[in-house]
Amino acid sequence: MKVLILYGTTEGQTRKVAQYLAEQSAQHGHIVSLYEANDNPPDVEGFEVVIVCASVHVGRYQSGVAHYVKHHAAKLNAIKTAFVSVSLTAASEDEASWIDLNHITETFLHYVGWKPSLVEQVAGALRYTQYDFFKKFTLRMIARRAGGSTDTSHDTEYTDWKQVNEILTKLKI
Repeated sequence: MKVLILYGTTEGQTRKVAQYLAEQSAQHGHIVSLYEANDNPPDVEGFEVVIVCASVHVGRYQSGVAHYVKHHAAKLNAIKTAFVSVSLTAASEDEASWIDLNHITETFLHYVGWKPSLVEQVAGALRYTQYDFFKKFTLRMIARRAGGSTDTSHDTEYTDWKQVNEILTKLKI
């Protein structure tokens, strides 16, 4: 099976998720093409499955992902596809935050005209060691309210790799 995995990332966790999906798909004997959305990814034509991974930052997904999906929406809607949304909210148990996250995802999918076969919300990571002072301060406050890690001396990964692996099972890859 030919699989295209396309991703957009801001801090690198979504790339890590996409790479994991690509590695697992290849281990199952599939032909996998992995592309960052801004690096001239190929047309959807010829792929049997397309997985698009993007992360939420300040209520939006990466513009490169939006542009690609909107341009290829008709073809994407005709084959098996998955949208993997990566965010810190997906690690939260706060119902209001989940309502907001689902609204952001639904708005994005409506805007680009895509109806994926599967939508999966995956928890991201706090990359405190990569943030400038302001971003570190802001995310630490958000993490405190959500019950997440506030130790800025190291990064904290919330991604559930079993959940990520189950995406392939759900897609029958």
